[in-house]
Amino acid sequence: MIPLDFRFPDAKVWSAMSSHREAPEIAKDPVADSADLYAFVSPDHPDTVTLIANYVPLQLPSGGPNFFEFGDDVRYEIHIDNDGDGYPDVTYRFEFRTEITNPNSFLYNTGPIESLDSKNWNRRQFYRLTRVADGKEHVLAHKLPCPPCNVGPLSTPKYHDLVRQATFRLSTGEKVFAGQRADGFFVDLGGIFDLGTLRPFQQLHVAGKKIFKAEGEPVNALDRMNVHSIAVQVPLSRVRRKAARYGAADRAATIGVWTSASRQQVRVLGDRVAADTAAGPFTQVSRLGNPLFNEVIVPMSKKDLWNTLPPSEDKRFARFVEQPELAALLPALYPGVFPNLDALNKSKKPRADLVAILLTGIPAGLIDGFTNATGDVQADMLRLNTAIRPIRKPDRFGVLGGDLAGFPNGRRVGDDVVSIALRAIAGVTVPLVDKAFRPDAAAAAVTPGLSAADVTAPFLGGFPFLGTPYDGFSNPPVAGS
Repeated sequence: MIPLDFRFPDAKVWSAMSSHREAPEIAKDPVADSADLYAFVSPDHPDTVTLIANYVPLQLPSGGPNFFEFGDDVRYEIHIDNDGDGYPDVTYRFEFRTEITNPNSFLYNTGPIESLDSKNWNRRQFYRLTRVADGKEHVLAHKLPCPPCNVGPLSTPKYHDLVRQATFRLSTGEKVFAGQRADGFFVDLGGIFDLGTLRPFQQLHVAGKKIFKAEGEPVNALDRMNVHSIAVQVPLSRVRRKAARYGAADRAATIGVWTSASRQQVRVLGDRVAADTAAGPFTQVSRLGNPLFNEVIVPMSKKDLWNTLPPSEDKRFARFVEQPELAALLPALYPGVFPNLDALNKSKKPRADLVAILLTGIPAGLIDGFTNATGDVQADMLRLNTAIRPIRKPDRFGVLGGDLAGFPNGRRVGDDVVSIALRAIAGVTVPLVDKAFRPDAAAAAVTPGLSAADVTAPFLGGFPFLGTPYDGFSNPPVAGS
């Protein structure tokens, strides 16, 4: 077995990717666009698992007077597969409804909002939470309120109080929150999508070397942006299947998690006397499991199809995991930096390491004390071994850094998933399945040069973990501040 700890501080290759706009059609429908998904054993309550799904990405905090919100016509769901078949065994469903207090005002609020029932708040959202298990629906709450968007110090002077009021512990054991949060994902979008320019390495780019004379500093393009989050903290007994024991080596301890958004199939546009209406069964329009899967693994011609399918159908996309396009791009963009990866690509040998990480889980025997395998069904899910307890000082490189409680064992809010994914694609994890392969030295140091320290709003130590959303008055900041 291999004690997995691939860290080479002397070799530095920088990278970044992902944009929250992972498929052409869903990019046109941001309220249904699943931006990020997190699943981890709760450090504040290790007998629970925390599940967070982010939607409505790339929010400018000052985007009034019609501030951001969930879609009343969208069904948001977080799914848990606890038997490895790629179908949900437990689902938490969030359905929203918007109410206007003063129909004669264009304002979001007419004074400070100091409580969730403030008369000054004109546009409120509520949601119904339903748990679906074993084919049976159980409504856990009928009309839970969301907090307002963080407008500014005059409109939302005590925002922390509003978040506290909008966080609920249910009689069934779950804790739940739905509302605006600061986007905690750190990534340099401007660099990576300009022909894969990696700013701290830009002068060595195959094309960039013609115009860049020195390395640049990475930029967190999502800093000071907000998202809308649905978050639920669930007792482990409510997500695991029944078993005699739940040790780290037991299959019953591992769950698969993904999120989806659905719309009704028919939409009828209203006229002067009738409002818009929706009808028909719900159909899935967005899905997210592992970060970056649809973004950089699935080709553009199939991204919209992938969004409509359940994880159980992901065998259709296995060939793109076995021969990922990004693995071929790295040696082309940075000639001479990844010679061993280049040779591996040319051999056409399927990437069994990536198949395990992304589609089946990592089987026992490859990494000391670790497995999150769910079986033979190939399905894109965040796989979380719930028997692995959180550690006091998490390593942002997760399993690659020797911290078995981090990505790809689920995903915590501070995990550097871009670096982890890039290092795996660059060949760092190939020795798990091919001991004769020697990764390039640079592969073990691929990173965007960003970390949680590049997120202005700090993560929280407890539920709902993502930071306080940026307020519209202060963001973007005043020049020189």
